[in-house]
This record gives sequence, structure tokens and C-alpha cells, in this order.
Amino acid sequence: MANTRPHVAILVANLPAERDRRVIRECLSLEANGYDVTVIAPRGDPSLKTLPNSRNTRLKPYPVKVYGSGVVTFAVEFAWSFICIAFRLLGEILAGRAHAVQVCNPPDAYWPLAILFRALGRPWVFDHHDLCPEVYATRSGTPNSLVFGTLVAFEWLTLRTATAVFATNESYRTNALGRGVKPEKITVVRNGPSAGEIKPASPQQSAPDEHTIVYLGVLGPQDNVEGAVLAAEELLRLRPRPDWRMVIAGDGETLPALTKLVADRGLGNVVEFTGWLEGPAIDELLRKATVAIQPDLPTRMNNLSTMAKTVEYLGRGVPVVAADLIETRRSAGEAAVYVEHGTPHEYATALAALLDDPAERQRMREVGLARFAHELSWEHQSRGYIEVWNRLLAKRLRRAQAS
Repeated sequence: MANTRPHVAILVANLPAERDRRVIRECLSLEANGYDVTVIAPRGDPSLKTLPNSRNTRLKPYPVKVYGSGVVTFAVEFAWSFICIAFRLLGEILAGRAHAVQVCNPPDAYWPLAILFRALGRPWVFDHHDLCPEVYATRSGTPNSLVFGTLVAFEWLTLRTATAVFATNESYRTNALGRGVKPEKITVVRNGPSAGEIKPASPQQSAPDEHTIVYLGVLGPQDNVEGAVLAAEELLRLRPRPDWRMVIAGDGETLPALTKLVADRGLGNVVEFTGWLEGPAIDELLRKATVAIQPDLPTRMNNLSTMAKTVEYLGRGVPVVAADLIETRRSAGEAAVYVEHGTPHEYATALAALLDDPAERQRMREVGLARFAHELSWEHQSRGYIEVWNRLLAKRLRRAQAS
């Protein structure tokens, strides 16, 4: 008998499917609720045919020929991705799959496909991962007004051509409303791990032999991980006792510059790099962490964005030191200490105070664990996510249940 389950094609342009944790969680949620899934994304591990730990989420990868580092090379990279994704999506349609599409940004370049796909009478959903105009402004320093205006126009087109929009927080929802999207089309689905990805919490040591300060995430120009390294240098002056270390877990284009900075400043005895970590290794690292640092500077993009690493920290009860950002406060609440400007000295001072205050760390730990359990975990977020798909594909779901 032919497979009658509704099928969702998920399009990703900036990461291999097996490295995008939000997309992984979305795929698993769709599978658990009666959907089949195909992910079209850049090629990562060439041996993978299905998404790891999924029932049967198909991977349709494409090769990446150019990696962008400037406006022109980014344009070439995403033009190539557009062509590859369009051809693979056409193959899914001709094969009788792709009853609906979810497109994830960056970039905001797939609205022409949205127009064509919706002309077939099928839903096209936009999963809004990043504010692309703001990312460009942050990375460029002095943004070109024509490029910035083009990115704003592409974001407007991407939002307006979608059947529904997933916003990762309330600020992204407000942004979509400002672009003219109707409120009923927008659903907030935050980033964050599921409770099942995290081992049960165990009592925190009040006085560990060695404190571990953790940074987890992407190492890109906009992430200001350099600020975390310089904060370690400041902390070494404030707290010279060798009873702490900073672990930077992640990968990205600034890794070579960061490792050179650590070597040049003579910080190799207190700062270490782990490279990219998968779920179990992340859990193990964060369960040992004393405190976490979120060095993102108070830019417009960071103010409006929810950092996935913040919820990863809270889910393990790790106190956070961060710049005072709108969405960071909405996520962490009193589980974080906030600094005004995000300077290395501010971060170091806040870290030193927390390392010397086990009672405050325990209070923040309890707040973070409670916020994760009652609001932020993927189990809470996936409900709204699945409700949207159940509404958009209700007829196909009924036919699948009746067959």
C-alpha cells in the first residue's frame, strides 16, 4: 500500500542537517506526530542517508562549491544553494512528496520558490532563524545602504509570501508584524533542547577543585568570542589562583584567530578549545560547568535574538553571565548576571564574584532549571510547532488516519 502520511520538505542553506539542532528537533517532532520528512541541506557527513536518531527522515544533500566571506561571495554561495535546493525540491514534488515546505533562513532568498509552490495549493512555512539585515550590519561594521535595503526587502518578501511563520521569540514576532504579517499567521517557537537530551540534574558541588567557565556555540564575528578570551585574561588578573579554566566549545570562521589570540596572550593554561560537540558531549560538558559566559555585545541584532546557548545553559542549571539584552533577559530572568556594556573587565568582574559565591550560584541554578522545566524546553515549544502543521495539513492527516 502506498504511504499516505503527509510529507514535509525542510530546506536549509547554511548548515548540514545533522548539525542544525533546531531542525533536528523539528524533524523528530514531526515524525512523532505522523509526518514523513525530507531535509534538503548542504552536504555534511557523506555517509548519512537519514537523519541520525530519526525514524526515517530522508537527507537530500547538495555539494557546496563556494563559501561566502564577503557580499559577492555570499551572493554566489546562496545563488548556488538556490539552484540546488530548487532542483531537489522539484524532484520531491515529482516523486509525490513535499506536501508542504518549511524553509529556514539565512538567506531570505527563497520567496520566488514560495510563490511557485503556493500556486500549487501547498503550504510554505518560514522558520525565521536569523534577522539577516541585522546580521549583515553587525558583521560589516559600516553597512552598505543598498545591500542593507535589499536584505530588508528580501526579508519582507520572505515573510509576506509564507503561509505561516515560526518566530523564535517575541522580538522576531514583533518584527514580522512590522513587516505586515497578520498576527494569526505567526507562532513563537523558541530554540532549546528537549528534556530528553539532558540527564537528570544532580546536586552541584559547592566547592569544586577546579571551576569550569563555558562558552558554547558558533565562533563567528558577530558572536564576540574574542571578548570571552579577553575576559579570561582579565579574570587571571583578578583571580590568579589556578583553580579555574575556560572551555570554548564550538567551531566557526574565527577559530584560527581565537587560537592565535590565546597563544599570543599566553592564556593556553586557562583557555581550551574543544571543537564542535554533539548532544551527549554538550550535556557532559555543561553538567560539569560552574558558570557560563554569553559574550554577545549589545547590538540591535543581539538585543532581538534568543541565543540557543542560553537555553542550553539553563537546562543544566548553569548560571549565566551576559550583556543586558532584551531577549536574554526574557529567557534567563534571574538565572543570569547582566553587565551593561559587555566589556572584558565587566565580564571578568561578574565571573569572579560568582566563582566566590556558591550560594548565589545555587540560587541561579534553581531558577534556571525551573524556567527550563516549566517554559523553555523543546517539549513546550513543539506543541505550537505541531499545532501549525496539523492545521495546515489537516485534510492529509485525516486521509492518512482513515487509510
